[in-house]
Amino acid sequence: MSIGEVLALLQGEFPDVTISKIRFLEGEGLIEPERSPSGFRKFTHLHVEQLRYILTEQRDHYLPLRVIKDRMAEELGRPRAVPGAQETQEVRLSRAELLEAAGIDDGTLTELEDYGLLAARARRYDQDALEVARTVGALARFGLHARHLRAVKAAAEREAGLVEQTVAPILKRRAPGAIGEADEVAREASTLLLDLHAALVRIGVRTVLGG
Repeated sequence: MSIGEVLALLQGEFPDVTISKIRFLEGEGLIEPERSPSGFRKFTHLHVEQLRYILTEQRDHYLPLRVIKDRMAEELGRPRAVPGAQETQEVRLSRAELLEAAGIDDGTLTELEDYGLLAARARRYDQDALEVARTVGALARFGLHARHLRAVKAAAEREAGLVEQTVAPILKRRAPGAIGEADEVAREASTLLLDLHAALVRIGVRTVLGG
């Protein structure tokens, strides 16, 4: 199934679930959909079952994700996370590997770097860079290129600033566990901002279309 098909299956029971929420849970390692050669996520009925479990635990018991992950390990048979261990292999791509994985050409990647939409670290590209490259490559089909997306980057930076405001008081306390708490708050705030951003874009598009 595609991520849109999964969303359609879940929204009747969980009206607040969004595509960005599903992607967030994937990023947290709670679900692990496969990828098609073109980079699109491929979900199974097991992933839908896992998402129902996660969303139910959050809605009915207000559990943090780390607790839900452990319960999933026990009840759904997923491997228990080992504290401090890296759960998925870190993406570290060369320039040529990124071009192939994202399906873009060298000129497009250069443009993305010139406009500050992504950057290499130690001459390698991480998962976020790959996601940006893939997405911009897909947008190119609609005539949208890196130079058109500066407003998106500026909006993302402003939203990151809002997240910084939410975690600054936590980090200032310098209490044990403050970094972990700040990380969880930042992730949840980021997800909510993404949901808000998506809703506002949908409203704007409806307005453009006269809806």
